[in-house]
Amino acid sequence: MELRQLSYFVAVCEELSFSRAATRCYISQSAISHQIARLEHDLGVQLFERSTRSVVPTDATTRLLPLAKQMLSLESAIRAAVRASGPRIRLAANMSFATRSLSAIAGAREAHPGAEIEFVIKPFRQRIAAVADGDCDLALIRGSVDMPGLTVEKLWVEDLVIATSTAHPLAGRDDVTLAQLGDHPLLLPPEQEQVLLHNVVRKAFADLPTRPIFGPPIPPDHTATMELINRPDAWTILYADSQTEGIATLRLAGGPLRVPVSAVLRSETRRSPILETLLAALGSS
Repeated sequence: MELRQLSYFVAVCEELSFSRAATRCYISQSAISHQIARLEHDLGVQLFERSTRSVVPTDATTRLLPLAKQMLSLESAIRAAVRASGPRIRLAANMSFATRSLSAIAGAREAHPGAEIEFVIKPFRQRIAAVADGDCDLALIRGSVDMPGLTVEKLWVEDLVIATSTAHPLAGRDDVTLAQLGDHPLLLPPEQEQVLLHNVVRKAFADLPTRPIFGPPIPPDHTATMELINRPDAWTILYADSQTEGIATLRLAGGPLRVPVSAVLRSETRRSPILETLLAALGSS
């Protein structure tokens, strides 16, 4: 039994899908299935009942899951405990924050020449867990999170982009309204994978007499921009740095949809001068 197998096991339990768990763990579906099968062989039990439509945990899974999470948490604690002492910060984010993060890190290092600041790529849930476990000092997220022991500090507000195929009937207009967009299907990932975007849409349409028409959810192994090319009648919402050549971006009448970007820290974190400098640099970049 290996720790990575426990990590894959937890991902499958939480996603109830081998394909979504594979995407979350940045490996292929066949690889995660193979590792779960090895774990089942090592433990001598079946952990999931698989079918073409569902993944159902067994009784053994219910007993193993809290222990697996405890083991992974202990691993993070061990890594945090043996990290070299000194001025060191670990910042967890995803690639969409890379440009702004690296610029802020460069500024913080200039102000504190002896500081070591790491930029580590993690998906959303792993970012939060890394901060909670002490493996990372802070994480960047869009939106917020409510979890005991964590503090959320808003850094900046990010504009969202309305995007369509260049063949869309509304493409090329100076601006569009939500009511006009409401006549066309909206393509988004399933709500459990993009709660923030779905909440933004609900809030934006709350005062309108109509609601958006949702098209088929975007599968985990597809991109929103590719779906727009396949569905030239549809529209979607992208983060500002997600724009792609061949996709039209539309200006929303009344101003863009916006989301807060926040830093997540442990409530007990000592706010060192390096950390304060980095947070200030992130907020002003």
